Amino acid sequence: MEMLKLTPERRASLDAGFYATFGAAPTAYFSAPGRSEIGGNHTDHQRGRVLAAAVNLDTVAAVRENGSDEIVLQSVGYPVTRVSLRELAPKEEEKNTTASLVRGVAAKFVELGCPVRGFDGYIASSVLPGSGLSSSAAYEVLIGTIMNHLFFDARISQPEIAQIGQYAENVFFGKPCGLMDQTASAVGGLVTIDFFDKNSPKIESVGFDFSAAGHALCIIDTHASHADLTDEYAAIPQEIRTVCAQLGKEVLTEIDEADFYAAIPSLRRVCGDRAVMRCIHFYAENARVPQQVAALRRGDFDEFLRLMKLSGYSSYMYLQNVIPAGYKTHQDMAIALGLCEHLLGGRGAYRVHGGGFAGTVQAFVPEDLLPAFRAGIDAALGEGSCYVLSIRPQGGVRAC
Repeated sequence: MEMLKLTPERRASLDAGFYATFGAAPTAYFSAPGRSEIGGNHTDHQRGRVLAAAVNLDTVAAVRENGSDEIVLQSVGYPVTRVSLRELAPKEEEKNTTASLVRGVAAKFVELGCPVRGFDGYIASSVLPGSGLSSSAAYEVLIGTIMNHLFFDARISQPEIAQIGQYAENVFFGKPCGLMDQTASAVGGLVTIDFFDKNSPKIESVGFDFSAAGHALCIIDTHASHADLTDEYAAIPQEIRTVCAQLGKEVLTEIDEADFYAAIPSLRRVCGDRAVMRCIHFYAENARVPQQVAALRRGDFDEFLRLMKLSGYSSYMYLQNVIPAGYKTHQDMAIALGLCEHLLGGRGAYRVHGGGFAGTVQAFVPEDLLPAFRAGIDAALGEGSCYVLSIRPQGGVRAC
């Protein structure tokens, strides 16, 4: 794929930041996009199906080899991150930090035979942390893309870079995420992914232009913090795992839906009702993804919107990833969903976006309603809370 062209202003800003930090000029530039989950909420960690898109917000880096065995990264607005290539084992005290992601990506590249060397990087991002657009996945894909091009002749495929990012997040960062976020960021475009074969996910492009359907893709920032919610996210795959264990399998995609429903009486006693309901969500959501893909491919956007609404209802009722357990005063996601329902008045569609609990809501908004919709969201949640996005064709790439 050809290089991504940075605007002159953005490149100048990267150059100035790099020089101010490292006292030299960068030699290369790289970019990795955020992603939007279009369909398949919490299906990837059960090796299910998703529909996802890379978006036009990205994380970019200006880089230069530094002749040492240390990676030094300055992200705008954050402290400097330093990672020694002499220490590539997970560190307990480093979990939930940026350094853990860099160390994890480097460790896997070295394991694959890549001669990773030290480099300096100046990083800027338009993918806001906690925005539900996967700033962490974009960061992992960015670091993997840098190493792949600088030290490995770009021999690692984009899906493999996604798997490396997931490895870093699971093993080094300590978050049991699936593979959707990294894959959508690494590959680019609008894609449907079937994760059943965990070593070789099936990725297909879905050629569809949402703007041609007269709708804008909007992401609503609820301004809720992800802090202290890792346990809420982790509980979803953990609870589903208890159901799978009772039925002798690793993930739900290995369990026939009829067998699951037949076992519900015993599963309720052993695993609890919430675990069972989360599995009910998975089976319905996993079946919806190919239906959404088929609707888009035949140009039936009304059917796509209907299925998207069903996805949102299922996440709220069965998956229960809208309101963190015990929260009464702060129910930010629920408020945002209520605003969407009110402002859309039965048109378009909306749903919880990504991991849930905090972060963002996704909506497809008819273009004639867009000004009023944005004004209503911003009035209630704060100026700039509604982002209008477009789909980016490139994934993780070298830039110029």
